[in-house]
Amino acid sequence: MDLLRFITCGSVDDGKSTLIGRLLYDSDSVSLDILAALENKPTVHGTVDLALLTDGLRAEREQGITIDVAYKYFTTPRRKFIITDAPGHVQYTRNMVTGASNADLAIVLVDARLGVIEQTRRHSMVAALLGIRHFVLAVNKMDLVGHSQEVFDKIVTDYAEVAKQLRLTNVVPIPLSALHGDNIVERSAHLTWYKGPSLLEHLESVPATEEANVRDSRFQVQYVIRPQTDELPDYRGYAGRIQSGTYRKGDKVTVLPSGVETTIEAIEINQQEVESAVAPLGVILRLTDDVDVSRGDSIVPVKQVPHITRELEATLCWMAEAPLRGGRKFLLQHHSALVKASLPTILYKIDVQTFTHVATDEAKLNEIVRVRLKTAAPIVADPYRQNRDSGSFILVDEQTGNTVAAGLIEATDPELFTEAEPGALAFSI
Repeated sequence: MDLLRFITCGSVDDGKSTLIGRLLYDSDSVSLDILAALENKPTVHGTVDLALLTDGLRAEREQGITIDVAYKYFTTPRRKFIITDAPGHVQYTRNMVTGASNADLAIVLVDARLGVIEQTRRHSMVAALLGIRHFVLAVNKMDLVGHSQEVFDKIVTDYAEVAKQLRLTNVVPIPLSALHGDNIVERSAHLTWYKGPSLLEHLESVPATEEANVRDSRFQVQYVIRPQTDELPDYRGYAGRIQSGTYRKGDKVTVLPSGVETTIEAIEINQQEVESAVAPLGVILRLTDDVDVSRGDSIVPVKQVPHITRELEATLCWMAEAPLRGGRKFLLQHHSALVKASLPTILYKIDVQTFTHVATDEAKLNEIVRVRLKTAAPIVADPYRQNRDSGSFILVDEQTGNTVAAGLIEATDPELFTEAEPGALAFSI
């Protein structure tokens, strides 16, 4: 049984938390004790308030909005699911970036009464930037517009223009009512003009792993293990998580950034030797040669060596209250690797309405910008669109230790860096 990770996004009060609650409720994924407590709560229009299944923070319950990112898990006979409920307010765009970073599919909710609005565009843009390829346009609250096909068709047409600008090629529109369960698990008798699948039917059938990078094997060392016991006096292992691809005993590998070549002598999982292991397993690799390997180094197949660079171009979501300006220095955290980095210039920011380049010399909280970075030590990385795991990083303030930006690597070769063109379309997905 495979796993699908998906995120719900859209504007505040579009019904994201209620949608997730309905999925859990109607698929019998709510435990009896939680269900009993839920049914004792005040109802919404005579219906159990299913949003309480995800709005766990006290501040969220009091305000009726989602502030933090909530994760829920459920299973059907066909598939396992991890749901991410992202906040809808513009000031929590940074939370949405965190939630969408590992998603395979995005459910973009639209209130049928309001249609496509700025937050619809903003969240669609963030999801597209983060490499999500599968989208569901969930037109919610159809009961409040009389289950009108005309209203639904207009929203689908409006969103098609957004999808065109963002180069989205896989968008499935579904009319529904999360509050009443129409088209969530079962197809609705109120929407007989709609001939497509219910939301759960689509989630169970959409390909879950087609975007995974299985060609480029990546492993970054998190910890060097030296037990030095009587049984294993010369034991040296390198613990970490396989980020992508497959590793096999006997593989010829290169240690980066040093470039030393060696062979995998053994692979261990839970203190047991195995012949091979695949992403995203945590493993211990043992090498045939006694080479110098440290935390943050990468071990990759000799025929799949990524680019080693001290210069990169990246897209950032700025997460700090103080604005970003060119000339600042940071710590760049690339999984286990931590290096000093400078940001000489901001190339442009992305306009949420037009998705085009806008010239700027600063980035404010939650804005999306393209920048260039220089690192004090070489990093081993891939462009994000080639490999989501090895193409992402965060920037950390040197003084406070706070995370100030989430980054997606766009290019690691200076010859492939782009020129900032005011007004140019920011997407080439």
